Amino acid sequence: MPGTGTAGKIGWSRRPREAAFLLYARVAGYGFRRHSAYRAAALAGAFTNTVFGVLRAYVLIALWQARPGLGGYDVADAVTFCFLTQAFIGPMQFLGGGLQLSERVQSGDIAIDLLRPASLQLWNLADDLGRAAYLLLLRSLPPTLAGAALFGLVVPASPATWGLFAVSLTLGVVVSFGWRYLVALSACWIVDDRGTQTLSMVLTTFFSGMTLPLNLFPGLLGDVARSLPWAAMAQVPADVYLGKGDALSALAFQAAWAVALLALGALATRAARRKVVVQGG
Repeated sequence: MPGTGTAGKIGWSRRPREAAFLLYARVAGYGFRRHSAYRAAALAGAFTNTVFGVLRAYVLIALWQARPGLGGYDVADAVTFCFLTQAFIGPMQFLGGGLQLSERVQSGDIAIDLLRPASLQLWNLADDLGRAAYLLLLRSLPPTLAGAALFGLVVPASPATWGLFAVSLTLGVVVSFGWRYLVALSACWIVDDRGTQTLSMVLTTFFSGMTLPLNLFPGLLGDVARSLPWAAMAQVPADVYLGKGDALSALAFQAAWAVALLALGALATRAARRKVVVQGG
């Protein structure tokens, strides 16, 4: 029949893509279920984030009462920013970790991962998205609800803003993964990656806006900080939620860093394949 060959070719070309999508979807679901086994740890983290969120909120309230309109925020914006960034700690893994890659490199189990007929990077990304989804529910919602009850937070009135925020939050998680993947993969070249992990944590907490909104950073320091990938993890999603600036430009900024970090991760993975030596192989 006319067109049968073409349809067959299209069907066959789509099957590997569909199979890959189903595979990584299952890995994401596995990541969600695996982290759901640690409910007590997630709830403890939510409690800690709430306590520190309240302390940070009072500091920011005092600062904004002394300097109204600082950084383009009012007091309500500053408090909302505070609890949003507290809610981002779990999904974005500001304190490092979230990936078992470095431990698997040190144990030698990375050899098994590299033998899988699947991308090492995409496998870890899917697992990390499952982890982020779980922590968003169990670790992010409690401090946000507590902040809303205690202080009253800004709530976007437009459904479009909520949609843009959801996209921005997802891109922030991907950027966070891209950075943490590179840090974890460094274990292929260094004996002990604890120093690298600690440096990453310091850079992330300072330049993401977690410590203070990057809008408060003066002059060249502020310009540089807002152009670095860490800004895409907290400052940008929070500003999209608050309706500050051009949301589409903010999403483009996040997408650019996501693509760049994933591309660097792909190159680093190729280099790591050559670095790993399997005994007898």
